[in-house]
Amino acid sequence: MCRADGYYVPFLVDADNKGALKPTGKTIGLDVGIKEFYTDSNGHTESSPKFDRVREKRLKFHGRRVSSKKKCSPNRKKALNKLGRVHLKISRQREAHAKRVARCCIPSNDLVALVDLRIKNLVKNPCLAKSVNDAGGFIFRKWLEHFDLKNSRITVAVNPAYTSQPCSNCSTLIKKSLSTRTHICECGFVLNRNWNGTIAILAGVVNFLPLPNPPRTCGEGVRNSQMMRGLLY
Repeated sequence: MCRADGYYVPFLVDADNKGALKPTGKTIGLDVGIKEFYTDSNGHTESSPKFDRVREKRLKFHGRRVSSKKKCSPNRKKALNKLGRVHLKISRQREAHAKRVARCCIPSNDLVALVDLRIKNLVKNPCLAKSVNDAGGFIFRKWLEHFDLKNSRITVAVNPAYTSQPCSNCSTLIKKSLSTRTHICECGFVLNRNWNGTIAILAGVVNFLPLPNPPRTCGEGVRNSQMMRGLLY
């Protein structure tokens, strides 16, 4: 396996690495975004590190160095290698961050409900492609599913359609455009759009799954189960 910083030889080892964690009785809903890495149903937001944006000037500098070199020359190969090293460092930082956050989410919750974002469709938008790729939502979900199997937890991916419309307090559907970032309901309930969506997502998953003893969730205000019809695949 060739990388910008050298060659690697992978080894496959068959080992029983499953952990035996005790039930916590906690559930959580997650909404992965661009501005924040994720927002959960408890109101906590994890800031997005934006590794690509931080090193954008460095990438442009090395890109100009590559363009100024003669094609197929040794100097161009050296410049390409330096550019590849910067990209490799960014990808490793993004992977390590997603792994660290996923490791914190899974062991502390019995059930994790997250939005099933279609990354391939989102990157088709030229205005969002760079930010979506930099957010690392797909990598985060990959590590969530990995630690889910390892620690015998439950992870549910939810259809993102209309997840931010229902009010988590009175179940009323409030239509909002993508630019509207605050949920304001007729009942007087005001909350961040993503936070409100995660509460509704979690409530729908807990009501849908046949859990033996469903824990008390933040979304108990969503009383109408039919409102969540079509939320799950």
